[in-house]
Amino acid sequence: MIITIQIDHRSYAVDFSTSYDLSIPVKHGEDNVSAWYLDRPSISPVVMDDFVGQVSQGGSTNFNSIWFNPHAHMTHTECLGHITKEFYSINKQLKEYHFPAFLITVEPTKNGEDLQIGLSQLKARLEKRTLIKEVDALVIRTLPNTAAKQSKKYDHTNPPYFTEEAMDYIVSLGIDHLLVDLPSVDKEKDGGALRAHHSFWKTKTDKPRKNATITEFIYVDDEISDGFYLLDLQVAPFENDASPSRPVLYPLEKA
Repeated sequence: MIITIQIDHRSYAVDFSTSYDLSIPVKHGEDNVSAWYLDRPSISPVVMDDFVGQVSQGGSTNFNSIWFNPHAHMTHTECLGHITKEFYSINKQLKEYHFPAFLITVEPTKNGEDLQIGLSQLKARLEKRTLIKEVDALVIRTLPNTAAKQSKKYDHTNPPYFTEEAMDYIVSLGIDHLLVDLPSVDKEKDGGALRAHHSFWKTKTDKPRKNATITEFIYVDDEISDGFYLLDLQVAPFENDASPSRPVLYPLEKA
């Protein structure tokens, strides 16, 4: 199905038969992405008295319980409630689900023992993009980009992270929804400073960005080109600061 949409008075065609799913699913056991020092997730049949929730074991139905943490085990979308004393639920804060988006690829740079995504890398990719003022979402793929991102154990690996200046720049572009292929936009061990998170949501100002979201642990296959897309940000209805999510990109073409 192809439809035409208007973005800033320009017409674009969206072909819904072509889609790119950026989510990393939850799997049972070791073949699952993980971070933040938690055990891998588990998916197992319920056993009660003489009932077994697995047809292959003689049960009438497959009836599994699933244990996971959205921040640690899968693609997830979070709101400012992730770092505030006041409770905010992603299920309440995210009111719209479709956004014009840019996908860019960035190679983090070395700074001492760290790998950082800084202001200069982002400006090099975005400063001359005339359409950047028309998008609400920014999708960032980091290099190197390997399939191992879908099952990597990130504990104690000091993954790349965003500088505060880079995040300030993203906000200045009017980006309300940031999607990254990292376990966090902040340094793994920063003493709880979370500077990039605070910068993005402006939590230390009198106007925090309550409707803005960060989606972490995406995976952007190499076959997906940098460029302009329509983002469908699908979020499970959990009353929590973060929820499992399924971001999907659809290519946009001038109509």
